[in-house]
Amino acid sequence: MQKPRPYTPGLHRSAMRHLRRSDPIIGAVLSRFGPHRFELDTEGTHFDAIARAIVSQQLSVKAAATIHGRFRAVYEAAGGEARSMTSITDERLREAGLSHQKIAYIRDLARHVNSGALDLDRIDEMSDEELIARLTAVKGVGMWTAQMFLMFHLGRPDVLPTLDLGIQKAIQRAYGLRKLPTAIRMEKLGRSWAPYRTIACWYLWRSLDQPAISRGASAARKKSKRSAKG
Repeated sequence: MQKPRPYTPGLHRSAMRHLRRSDPIIGAVLSRFGPHRFELDTEGTHFDAIARAIVSQQLSVKAAATIHGRFRAVYEAAGGEARSMTSITDERLREAGLSHQKIAYIRDLARHVNSGALDLDRIDEMSDEELIARLTAVKGVGMWTAQMFLMFHLGRPDVLPTLDLGIQKAIQRAYGLRKLPTAIRMEKLGRSWAPYRTIACWYLWRSLDQPAISRGASAARKKSKRSAKG
């Protein structure tokens, strides 16, 4: 198995060239922002990053940051490792702001790590598919959470989060679709972006901040439709 490539400036440049050649609509989206390099969220350990994703579920950014900060202080005071969770009481975690459900999720994460079912030391050797399967075996870690971990913490370059509403809306607008695309349609559109689907998605997310589509993207869309008819 080929070792997964992490995100680097060189890979980003290769991705830009490939995406512009392979899909004129995505190429137009890229052109609106230029060669912007995205910063990964690599702070903390892998365990901490997954725990932070669990803590953040259904919370505002501010509330999630506050509660995660309290959890991390308790966790690090206990030793800062997955096995440290066994010495932290539920009461202490509740005082940090965690719900009963999220406490159960983080404890299940710790159990998977401690048992070796999720070997965090081998993460860089695992394929995207294997890692997602192991992550989603943890209670409270769904497909979307696993994919966000791969995209923003590990910098895996070829992830397409078909469940993400933002990506669905961005694709709908960029391609002039009447309805939000299905997962099947997103996978079909994303085939030409591979092996750089993560980078394409980063730009699609950014495109949602723009009020209107550019002329370049509109022209690319028409060109793409003509090519499809031909």
